Amino acid sequence: MGKQGVFKPGLEGVIAGETKISYLDTEAEEIVIKGYDLIELAEQKTYLNLVYLLLHDKLPDQMELNEIESALKNVYELPKGIYTILSSLPQDTHPMDALRTGISALSGYDPELDDRSRTANTAKALRLIAQVPNITANSYRILHQQKTIMPDQQLSYSQNFLYMLTGKEPSEQETAVFDQTLMLYSEHEMPNSTFAARVIASTNSDIYGAFTGAAASLKGNLHGGANEAVMYMLLEGETKSSFIKLIKQKLNKKEKIMGFGHRVYMRKMDPRAALLKKALFSLAHKFGRQDLFEMCDEGEKLMREEKGLYPNLDYYAAPVYYLLGIPIDLYTPIFFAARSIGLSAHVIEQHADNRLFRPRVHYTGPRHLHP
Repeated sequence: MGKQGVFKPGLEGVIAGETKISYLDTEAEEIVIKGYDLIELAEQKTYLNLVYLLLHDKLPDQMELNEIESALKNVYELPKGIYTILSSLPQDTHPMDALRTGISALSGYDPELDDRSRTANTAKALRLIAQVPNITANSYRILHQQKTIMPDQQLSYSQNFLYMLTGKEPSEQETAVFDQTLMLYSEHEMPNSTFAARVIASTNSDIYGAFTGAAASLKGNLHGGANEAVMYMLLEGETKSSFIKLIKQKLNKKEKIMGFGHRVYMRKMDPRAALLKKALFSLAHKFGRQDLFEMCDEGEKLMREEKGLYPNLDYYAAPVYYLLGIPIDLYTPIFFAARSIGLSAHVIEQHADNRLFRPRVHYTGPRHLHP
């Protein structure tokens, strides 16, 4: 038998590529984005600052920030054919499948589809960052036979996104919290969906193809779908005591508790979750739902004591989105919309210095059989 390399299930700990985009420094508890700490950025800047940073390698001044917001607003609108395609989907289509379909269909409308230059890819990235929120909100509305909501260019990017999701203009506090969630979901080194996008891009496929594959990856509840599962679990629990009882029952049955544990953050709390816990506290106070915060807090304590597991971002993003009035089925599509900038940066980087991904396997089947 020929010599085989070391097999790591799930590619755990395997370095799959080089990047200047982001890095998870678990020892320092820092998520590095182009040299900056993501948590500091989320506390002091906005999502569009991060968009500019990932596309242009620097934080924008006010004029540059205004320019990128204007550029996004100019391409908010979807081609009419996209609405026709979304309207033809079965009503029980999952929102992530509708989003994936809409993104794939967008490729046919892009005149720069086959241009892999950084300039063209950046323009395509802006179109996707502008239009994915539109597809997210309106595909859901179409599937539920609701009236579509067109983007409002008078609102900020995050305010408009939340407006399309809920149908009402959000307050300054709601917009700030939502914007912060977009930042925290924006980029996270090399998770499954980002790896999928880079693998597809490495074939010299276009950015829409990479996004379509990433959307398929993110749909799984072991990746993006966890935030939806967390909220359904909280609703099933109803009260603090019954929620704790529910978690214990699941643990006794050896069921996975969604929202806890992370392939990278194994011995410490996800710093993004810690920041959203603060956001949940403020929203719970605003809406008189301190009971929801207390449920989450008690669940966190129980899982730490019983299993030594810590919350990941999904655990606190779910109740935040719930208090913002967002339908549960849209939590994962929102995750994807936020991650559009991170995916764009990775596809641009892959195309700029490409090598086709072609790993080997650890073969465990039979040998030397003859017909």
